[in-house]
This record gives sequence, structure tokens and C-alpha cells, in this order.
Amino acid sequence: MDLNGKHIVLGLTGGIACYKAAELCRALIKQGATVQVVMTEAAAQFITPVTMQALSNRPVFTSQWDAREPNNMPHINISREADAILIAPCSADFMAKLLHGRADDLLSLMCLARPMDRVPLLIAPAMNREMWAHPATQRNMTQLKADGATLLGVGNGLQACGETGDGRMLEPQELLQDVIAFFQPKVLAGHHVLVTAGPTFEAIDPVRGITNLSSGKMGFAVARAAQEAGATVTLIAGPVALATPRGVSRIDVVSAQEMLDACLRQAPLASVFVATAAVADWRPENSAQQKIKKDGSGQVPQLGFVENPDILATLAKSARATSGALYCVGFAAESHDLLAHATAKRARKNVPLLVGNIGPATFGQDDNALLLVDVNGSREIPRNNKLALARQLVADIAARLASATA
Repeated sequence: MDLNGKHIVLGLTGGIACYKAAELCRALIKQGATVQVVMTEAAAQFITPVTMQALSNRPVFTSQWDAREPNNMPHINISREADAILIAPCSADFMAKLLHGRADDLLSLMCLARPMDRVPLLIAPAMNREMWAHPATQRNMTQLKADGATLLGVGNGLQACGETGDGRMLEPQELLQDVIAFFQPKVLAGHHVLVTAGPTFEAIDPVRGITNLSSGKMGFAVARAAQEAGATVTLIAGPVALATPRGVSRIDVVSAQEMLDACLRQAPLASVFVATAAVADWRPENSAQQKIKKDGSGQVPQLGFVENPDILATLAKSARATSGALYCVGFAAESHDLLAHATAKRARKNVPLLVGNIGPATFGQDDNALLLVDVNGSREIPRNNKLALARQLVADIAARLASATA
């Protein structure tokens, strides 16, 4: 319930993307928000107020002359109650109207009358690709940002007109993530966070290899939480089947060596490194070029192993880390004696913070429990869903960074 207690005014303007607003309304409510729908006359040509009333469980407002308000001022009353006004879809025409401060219908009047210091305006554009690319639209978008509006971007793909390109309204789940992220405290604004996630795969031959049960879910949650907290985020992911979090730059790798190489390339840009990946400790000394076949003799192939590079230790002893320019956070997945092993690992790898968890109890799961270990001792974060834990971890890291620079 990431939006619990939030009241969102959802504004609809004219465009075929109004059909997506129905799903968006439901998604906002499922995350705990209350939703008040306000529609323009053009929006009602694409989806009926009855539909939006049924989904929001509130009367829909379409006119500034609506007599249901005792003072006949819905543009004042509705805006004052909102935690945010989200216009989705927002047409090119309505963007131009907002830019010039025109107020000839309820929705534009409400946007102009909102208290700008406490009622943010979020805009989800939706239009044909040529309309989106037009210099006038781009100028309007730039000025709306300068005026304090938050532009949520557009999608790319097939449009209702049959053309393909930029300008589609983002999908409801994408907009939901953006709205949730908007309300998260921006405690890592100005930071660049580098995150590793998932397992590595060390090839024995073209079809077999050494890996582990890590799903990557915790690392992906950390990446999302850091992005929500205002950071620029680069995620280096082992072989996992997870969607990239919104606003996160992703680099896919397979082996431990590939992950190390990617980390070394990205680390000079980062101020925080969070090593959540479950990196294989060893790899086959030689990887066969063809599949190793059994020959019926009962003889098992003899495999030699070499130790993989230690990614966390390598970055922790880099010049940027030792100077304090790169704050390193390690993860330890243990099967027993978590505190003892995590404490020893933190000291051995010389990192300021190490996060321990019991691997068999969390690999592939949607929840986890964390143990934060530093030079002063340890602190438990009780079991919760991984995104909630990631947000708590990000807040903890941000507090440590702020304390170090105070």
C-alpha cells in the first residue's frame, strides 16, 4: 500500500489513451490512494464519466459550474484536498493551455488555482508522434518543467493512428511506479548508485555451468529504491528474468569476470556501490568448447577450479573507496551463524557496512530479513517484502552518508 493516505486528483483530457486511465485509477486505489476524477469535455468523448465513477467510487467532475459544491467552487475545493494532481492522459492542447495559464474548463482552472507549494502537478503526455516531436510541444514541455510541473515522459510503440514512435502514454503500471517514486523522500539526490544483482554463471561447457539460487529480487529492489530516492542508478545484473526498474540503467552480464569488468568501468561514476549479487566463488579452470559427453565408461570428468575475483574487495580497496568518494556496501548470504560470518566478512573485505541474510530462506522469495553490520555492531531489520527492506536500507545508507559529510 505504497500510496496509503494519499489523495490523487486524476485529470483526463481528450485522447484515445483515456482507456488506460481506467486501469490507472484502479491501480492507484489498490495501492491505498483515494482518487477524485476530473474530466474535460473532450475526455468524455473517449470514456464516460460513469465508468470512472464506478472505478473511483466517487462522483466525477466535468464542469466548473457543477452545483454539487455548496460554494460552487469545485476548482478550489478539489485542488485543496489533493496530495497531487495527475493528468493522464495530457493532450498537446492541454499542455499548451497549462503553459499559458488558460482556465476555460474545470481541469485547467483547477490546475491554475492549486497551491503550487503543496499540490504538485504530474503530467503524463499522450499524442501522435509528430505532435510530440513538434518544436512547439517540446518548448511547452520545457517551460512546464521550469514552472514546476513533473513530466512523466512517454512510451514508444504502435499508436492508434497506425503510426509507430514516441508519444504514447506510459502504461498504467509504469505511471503507478512513477507516482509512487514521486512521493518517496529524495535522500540520495545527487548520488550515483551502482548495484550488482542476481547470480553469476560459470560455464563448464556450452550447456552446463556453476550458478546458485539467487533470483536477483533483492538487488533489483535496492536499485528501484535508490532510484526512488533520487539517485542515478546503474544496475549490473547476472542472468535473471526480472524487469528493469523504472528509470534504472541496466547492464547484463553472465560470469563473475564480466561482472567485475562492468563494475570497474562504472565505479568511477558512482558514489555508492551496493554489492547484492551472489557471485560464484569459483569457476572451472577450463571451459570446454563442446558439450562434455558421457561415454558409458562410468568415468566422471575431472574438473579443476580456480577462484573468481572478489568484486566487493576489489572495489573496496580502490583509491576512490579508500578516499571516501565511493561508499561500499556488501551483502553476505549465509546458511548459518549469520552474525559471526557477516562480522568476519565485513572486516575481511574492509567495507563500512555489510548486510547479512540467510540465503536458503530468501533466494527466490519476495520477502527477506536483513542484518546490518558495521564497526559498532549490528542491527536487525525484521522480515518484510524486499522493496520495503530496500527502502529502509537506502534510508540507512543515506543517513550514513549525511553523517560522514556533516
